[in-house]
Amino acid sequence: MLTTGSFFELADFPERALFVDCPHVWDPLKKLKEYVRDNTAPCFQHVCIHDGVPLDSPYVWYNGKLRNARECVITYGDTTKGELRVWENGQYLNGASVIMAGAVMVGRNIKIGQGVLIEPGAMIKSPAIIGDHTEIRQGAYLRGYTLVGHRCVVGHTTEVKHSVFLNDAKAGHFAYLGDSILGNRVNLGAGTKCANLRFIPGNVTIRTSIKKIDTGLRKFGAILGDDCQTGCNSVTSPGTILGPKSLVLPGVTTTSGLHPRKSVLR
Repeated sequence: MLTTGSFFELADFPERALFVDCPHVWDPLKKLKEYVRDNTAPCFQHVCIHDGVPLDSPYVWYNGKLRNARECVITYGDTTKGELRVWENGQYLNGASVIMAGAVMVGRNIKIGQGVLIEPGAMIKSPAIIGDHTEIRQGAYLRGYTLVGHRCVVGHTTEVKHSVFLNDAKAGHFAYLGDSILGNRVNLGAGTKCANLRFIPGNVTIRTSIKKIDTGLRKFGAILGDDCQTGCNSVTSPGTILGPKSLVLPGVTTTSGLHPRKSVLR
């Protein structure tokens, strides 16, 4: 009932090894720091990139090398549909990623896939993994130990801390995710907040119909199974677990604990 397989389809997720040997659906969060550290390596070794300093020029990441994009022609189509395209001296750079001027990097252990777009004002702290055709929008803040799959969106002024996005998960506008996992095709309405710390001391516990379970986590936000959606300005309380295809209506604050598949929280 609380296994990862009950919430997520992982066959196409590029970092599915994170979920191996995890008896409970929240256990990948306990492994996330070590996993991201072990699966990133120093990159972006370029004289013009300095920790915490906004880029003064756009750059292209292609075939493991960073190059200045001022001489490139870039078509900014829908990133998540593979429509970000880059040409250099008339040559099409298939799979090239674009880091726009004004983006900020802190640390070098940032793994970026193919066809990724990082917009101005985004801040990414190392270590982080960003999958293919993902869009990191203007003002997004990735605080480190973040793992983002393919075709995802980390939106405008969205803050992500120690969390996982499975493929096609989207947090497009004004969201906060702390110590959380978004399943495949999850969509967060604007202003959704996944709170991760209780007011009272102690680990987060999960209520089920049978018993309470100590997660062993002091900080634990939300688990949203595949195809869940939240309405605008909704809040998930620490330790909220939504079964696949569940809905949180606009302006609702969820109760912590397990909510079964296809729940509608009003």
